[in-house]
Amino acid sequence: MFQAVIDFLKDFGPLGLFIHAFFDAVIFPIPAFFLQVSLSLLNPSTAIWLATVGYIGCLLGTPVGYYLGKLMGKSVLYKFLKKEWIDSATDRFQKNGETAILIGSFTPIPFKVFTILSGCLNFPLWRLIGYAAIGRGLKFYTVGLLFYFYGRAAEGMVKNVSLYIFLGAVPIVVIFLLFRKRLRKKKELEKNTSAPAVDQPEDTNIRLGS
Repeated sequence: MFQAVIDFLKDFGPLGLFIHAFFDAVIFPIPAFFLQVSLSLLNPSTAIWLATVGYIGCLLGTPVGYYLGKLMGKSVLYKFLKKEWIDSATDRFQKNGETAILIGSFTPIPFKVFTILSGCLNFPLWRLIGYAAIGRGLKFYTVGLLFYFYGRAAEGMVKNVSLYIFLGAVPIVVIFLLFRKRLRKKKELEKNTSAPAVDQPEDTNIRLGS
């Protein structure tokens, strides 16, 4: 059934990719990556334009998935996706939501798991959109650039594109997040230690003549 939907969207070209990417961030279980590759194979010269269309569709769908999770809870995920995906994503999210969103942009776990979980767990929407912009942008444009420069020969390269991005870009971003977290803790500690001491009330029970 889902393959029939992808074939249908493929006939609409960039518009079909936009729709697919939008619902990829909301509930559709098949990543937009597959339609992006199929359309890029047809005409590699339009690969960067396709990446842009898919990227915009994904970002617009992100807040929709967020509010879906906020309204309906995590139970909506179990109706469409594998339990192990959801449990794995939940575990990562509870440990570090920011890192989970970035890593989730490249793993086989569908991205809508993270948009919906963000809503369920009250993760700030603006942060979700920010990290989605980084992670999804890397994935869409890496695929687009490969097809643009290498043409149809890029088909074999993009199969491991998530691994390449994960090994290259993600560790840098994760190190930055950990450094920022450590810096915040240091600033909070300095703020607490430099705060003026509160004057203690005088002891009204001081003995006269002492």
